Amino acid sequence: MKILTTQIGGLLQRIGTASEEPIEETARLLAQAAIGEGRVIFAAFDEMEAVLVSAQSGAEPFQNAVRYEDDMGISSADRVWILARSAQDHRALALARQLAEQFIPFAATAGEKADDQNELSDLAYTYISTGLTKGLLPGPTGERIVQPHALAALFIYEAVKMAYDEMVLDED
Repeated sequence: MKILTTQIGGLLQRIGTASEEPIEETARLLAQAAIGEGRVIFAAFDEMEAVLVSAQSGAEPFQNAVRYEDDMGISSADRVWILARSAQDHRALALARQLAEQFIPFAATAGEKADDQNELSDLAYTYISTGLTKGLLPGPTGERIVQPHALAALFIYEAVKMAYDEMVLDED
């Protein structure tokens, strides 16, 4: 338990240190929808849906948050936040390509760092890495285990939400 606590604490510390600017940029991007006539569309895949649940049903819901649906119309007033375990997720990449073609700015969060090999980060207006590409702990046979993608994404979400609320509430 102590090792797990230390590793998760380290993960969150690394995210907080490395992502301060992209978190602020993501909040600013999403606030554009709230200040205008748009919606903040959460396109969360697999366990990253925990962020959507928190945004819509949490103790402090995210203002203007809606769930992404495959057939929904997305306008230039909307802003989208794509959350995926991996930047290689085919659903996340397909949506990112579609939004880029339509010139709709969007944010993305995934495990891999932003670099030349990361198409999702290239397409996104803002990109936040969870830094999780393998397990945090060694398993009994040498494999890496414990991949808390949803926990890392929820931490990022809370940081973005704090900045977003500050921006949006200042406008009211």
